[in-house]
Amino acid sequence: MRVDPKLHTIVASDLHLTDAELGQPGRSLWKRYKRPKYFIDQSFKRMLQFVQSKIGSEPAELVLNGDIFDFDSVMRLPLYPGFPVSGLEKKRGLFPEEEKSRFKMEVILNDHGEWVKAVRDFVRAGHSIVFIIGNHDIELHWPTVQKEVLKAFDLSEEEKKRVRFCDWFYISNGDTAIEHGNQYDDYCVTLNPIHPFIKVNKRICVRLPFGNITGRYMVNGMGLFNPHVESSFLMTFPEYIKFFYKYALRIQPFLWWSWLWSAVVSFWMSLRDGFSPSMRDPLFIEERVSQIAQASNTTPQVVRTMNELKVHSAIFNPLKIFRELWLDRAFLFVFIAFLSFEMYAVIHLIVPISWLWFVLFFVLFVPGLIYYSRKIESDVVRTMDETLKHAPLVARTTQTKRVIFGHTHREMHTMVDQTEVLNTGTWSPAFKDPECSQAFGQKCFAWIHPDESGASPERVAELFVWHDPGVERIQLRK
Repeated sequence: MRVDPKLHTIVASDLHLTDAELGQPGRSLWKRYKRPKYFIDQSFKRMLQFVQSKIGSEPAELVLNGDIFDFDSVMRLPLYPGFPVSGLEKKRGLFPEEEKSRFKMEVILNDHGEWVKAVRDFVRAGHSIVFIIGNHDIELHWPTVQKEVLKAFDLSEEEKKRVRFCDWFYISNGDTAIEHGNQYDDYCVTLNPIHPFIKVNKRICVRLPFGNITGRYMVNGMGLFNPHVESSFLMTFPEYIKFFYKYALRIQPFLWWSWLWSAVVSFWMSLRDGFSPSMRDPLFIEERVSQIAQASNTTPQVVRTMNELKVHSAIFNPLKIFRELWLDRAFLFVFIAFLSFEMYAVIHLIVPISWLWFVLFFVLFVPGLIYYSRKIESDVVRTMDETLKHAPLVARTTQTKRVIFGHTHREMHTMVDQTEVLNTGTWSPAFKDPECSQAFGQKCFAWIHPDESGASPERVAELFVWHDPGVERIQLRK
């Protein structure tokens, strides 16, 4: 492993670059967060220029730590597809097959030309780029998709050698383990990052985690919810009612139907993909592990150990994902309606009564449904917070002194059991409301650099908020 005490490492994550949404007549709030006015391309470019002005001629690497591209949100379809496009794909986006993933990558890069130019200039200045695959850009596992990225950068053969793709983690300069963090979130864990492909109906595709499947088949059809802020779609029952009357009744009156069939599709796709065996060739398993180790600056043993650190996927608890999709409440609603009708029908056979009694019976059961709904809390936020607890084990496995995560969209710099942990938050267009007036999170980046005081030969890490222009350092919380 190459160790350079002068090396600067810049880490950013969760840019969620996707296709542009130009708006629909009469639906100004529909996926407003995807409008070009909210793109971060120019801001990211100025951040890189700021960093380069500070480091001068010293070597630097930019580590893009997962979810840089958001394949799940891409809804654009080719005008003349050279592959079959199903009815579901027309409504919710293309499946994660190689040709379709390459098309989506091309769309994203074309819509974010300024970002592409900024990264290209960084490499041409003599620096390096490292892409770490997260859960939303899991389709980067396709070799032709990686080639599409290199093609857009328009680099020389020598410059291309300074661009690498890592399957889920990377060790920088022997002192820092950098990982997106979705492997410790049971909703977003990649079941087998060493062998990420499965065969479905004679088609080879990337296996998607549960969280990505719901993003594709639910959130893509519910454009008033922002997928980058869980509080925008994880609400209580009364909050959903208020949201429906404030926004959906006017823009998407059949939101309930979109949710219902999308939830059923998501549930089925999650189980289908989750229980499908990984595609692997026994003759090339060791070669595959060695390739991952080389790209990640480590050994095959560490790769295997890191793969074992992942949590148990929620896919294997169907009741849990059934509840997370609110399908349990839908089932109870239908059951209450059926029970109320049966009670009315039985009594009506004995003593003729008005149909209003059916309504009365139903109303009497509704408080129980509301009470049950309020008692059920989503595990998404709690599960994401569990990521921090894995940092010391990651540091021990990789023999590093610090760990950098992304994924949770919550920036922080703290100590966990004597292990320094940073999270670079998100650069995504994250807003709490459909109007995109309440921003969530801050644009952050980690900077690992030589100790300027000269007191230590080891590098130090800092977390900065990019104010465009200028930076603000986030204090280490011990």
